[in-house]
Parts: sequence; structure tokens; C-alpha cells
Amino acid sequence: MEENKTPEINPEEKKVVQAPSKPAKSLDWKAIFGKMLHSQMLIPVVAMLALLIFNLVNDPSFFAIKYGPNSVGDNVFTGNLITIFDKGAELAILAIGMTLVTAACGGQDISVGATIAIAGSAILRVVRGSEISPDTLQNPLILGFLVGCLAVIACGAFNGILVAYFKIQPMVATLILFTAGRSIAAWINQNQLPNIKDPTFGYYGGFIPGVPIATPIIISIICFIVIALVLRFTTLGLYAQSVGINEQSSRLNGINPTLIKFITFVILGICVAVCGLIKVSRISTINYSSVAKDIEMDAILAVALGGNALGGGKFSIKASVLGAYVIQLLTTTLYTKKVNSAAISAYKAIVVIILVVISAPVVRELFAKLKVKLSKKMARAGKKVA
Repeated sequence: MEENKTPEINPEEKKVVQAPSKPAKSLDWKAIFGKMLHSQMLIPVVAMLALLIFNLVNDPSFFAIKYGPNSVGDNVFTGNLITIFDKGAELAILAIGMTLVTAACGGQDISVGATIAIAGSAILRVVRGSEISPDTLQNPLILGFLVGCLAVIACGAFNGILVAYFKIQPMVATLILFTAGRSIAAWINQNQLPNIKDPTFGYYGGFIPGVPIATPIIISIICFIVIALVLRFTTLGLYAQSVGINEQSSRLNGINPTLIKFITFVILGICVAVCGLIKVSRISTINYSSVAKDIEMDAILAVALGGNALGGGKFSIKASVLGAYVIQLLTTTLYTKKVNSAAISAYKAIVVIILVVISAPVVRELFAKLKVKLSKKMARAGKKVA
């Protein structure tokens, strides 16, 4: 019997069947450009890039980062960029709470500078015990921080009650503590100026031995992570936005606007307590009249620079935080250019003017018309290419 053999196929006769190649997708520049224009991050990102490019062209050494011993002999990272993240930590943390208050209440808390003084004074009062200038902490720092938290949470609750329950406009309600807060801070320590000589107290505003990164940077990162988790796993952000957009409608949908407003002021109080700890830890003492002076204006500017509506509603924490670092970048840039510290407020005022103009209805309407014209031109260009 003959075996059945499969006929051999000449390799040259083999045909390779290939799947038809899919045409490469071209980038939809129109959609990308439109998305960029609508992004809330546009203004702070453009401002950040403009300042960075200015420094790069004017002085490339601005970006130099060094690693070496500091004044106490610890090896740490130093440089203008490190200074921006370090000195901007308090403002960035404060911008978190200010953004939530703005979103829910349609106004701003102008008392945060004074309440930072209250928090710092309360912390010093606890850790110094009965001595004015102790060589070691007389009470645990965690106890002092908790007392400081309670003090400013009480201040936040006071402001929240006036705004949420008595329907007083936020700036008017917080004007009370703005006026009296620093006097309360001085009263806590009987107008004395405590000076903590224990080096461990300075770790929270400086460097922890063996850690080359400034502690305020680490604290700010922790705060960002915490608020991100809160907004991710709770409905606080959605409710705050809903209340800010339409309080009556949110109430009809089962949301308690009064409670939401109150909670945002309490959260701002916690942010203030953290800032108070960093502030007094930096210098191991306090100056009631100058500590955190005008920081409330910078916090409001950070919220505005982040593209958040100051009348409440839609908000972005990350945009506000980026806005805070833009302000610190501007401040650091001006200092490196030997600008008088008294003139820095004038430069910030220019930024405020630009933001107000951009936010004006007339300018927004002009941008909308330009966008329509640009869309039509891009559509015609696309047809011609096709």
C-alpha cells in the first residue's frame, strides 16, 4: 500500500496573508486645543510657565539645586526651587480650605491670618508651660497642636455659624476675627513673646535630622493626599459645589447647605492650625502683629488664579494649590531680582488686575467670539486638507 503523502508546497508559492493595515489616527488638534481652552488649569499653568521661562532666560542659575550642609551641619537640598516649595507650603495648605469655603459659601474668609496667629500662640502657650523661654518642651508638641486645632476650629465654627445659620456674607462675618484675632493671640500669652529653645520644636518648620527635604514640604504633601482622599471617597466636594451653584436646588435634593458651609469652615480651621504650627516652628517664637500678615489676600489670590469662581460653585483644589505656588514663584523671583519687599504687593496687585479683567463678562464674551471664529477657520482648514 502506498502511503498518503501531503504534497510539498514550494516556499516561493506560499502567500502570506496580511491583515489590512488600519490607517493611523491623526491627532485631533481642534479637540485638544478646545480642551486646553476650557481647562481650569490653563491660567495657573500659563502663569507658571511664563515665570519659569523668564527665569530661565534671565538667570539659568535660578534652577540650581545644591546638596550640602546647612547652618546646623545637616546635609539638605537648597536652592530657589526648594525655597518655593518650602515657603509656599503654608499658602498651598491654606488654599485648600479657602477653596472649599469659596465653593460652598460664595465668599472668602479674610480672618485666616489672624487665626494663624491664634493657633501659633495657643501651641506656644501649651509647649512652654509656665516658662517663657524653656530649654525643653514642657508639654508634648502633639498636645499643643491639638489645642491649637481646637482653638482655630472654634474660630472656624464661629465664622461658619455666622455665615451658614445667620446668612451673613463671609467677608463681613470673618471681619470680626480679622479685627480681633491678633489681640486674642496676644492675650493667650499675656502679651509675652515666648521663645522655645528646644531644637526639636524647629523640626516642623525646618529640617528633621537625616531628612534632606524641608519638613513643610512633607507636611504639605500629606495634607494634599488627605484632602484628595476625602474628596475621592466622600461626597463633600460634590455637595460643596452643589450648594455654591444653587443653594435652594441643593436643599430640594436632600443636601443640608447649612451643614456643608459649616463643615468647610471647620476644614479651613484645621488647615489654619497646620499653618500656625509651621509658622511658629520656623522661628520658635511669634510676633502677633506680623505673623502671617496679608496671607489671607494671597490665599484668595491663589483661589482666583486657579480659575475658581469667587462667587461659589465649581472648584479645583489642584488648580488652587498650583496658583499658590505661582504666587510663591513670583515672590521668590522678585526677591532674587533685589526688588524691595514693600513693592512686592504692587506686583501682586497687577496680577489681581489681570485676573479681574480676564474674569469680566465683556472679556469672556470676546473670548467666546474668538473661539467660534477659530473653530470655523480650523474646520475650513480641515476640509481643505481632506
